[in-house]
Amino acid sequence: QVHIVESGGGLVRPGGSLRLSCAASGVTLNTFGVSWFRQSPGKERSWLSCISATGGRIMYEDSVKGRFTISRDNRWGTVYLQMDSLTPDDTGVYYCARNLRVLSACTNSPSDYGDWGQGTQVTVSS
Repeated sequence: QVHIVESGGGLVRPGGSLRLSCAASGVTLNTFGVSWFRQSPGKERSWLSCISATGGRIMYEDSVKGRFTISRDNRWGTVYLQMDSLTPDDTGVYYCARNLRVLSACTNSPSDYGDWGQGTQVTVSS
């Protein structure tokens, strides 16, 4: 059975930074494209960023472009999301998921992804 685990969330002041991690058991993420998503209070879960299996293709949603950086270390089967210049609008539960439709690719369609974890809470507040 596949379990995806997100970690690294917390409370941070506006302008601060956090680094989220995404790992899996039951499968190695190394051969899959992975995306990060965010569900803000009162809103639906939305796609933020993806990285292909090799790291050769990366995409960002416009609101996080230039502030968030996705990366992966396939030695450890882990995908990261470095978040800088955080604002209160970045508050939410952050999820990662692997691409189940196009497998190794980086795609920005939420329906391509699955095996959702519990998420990690990020709160940006002064």
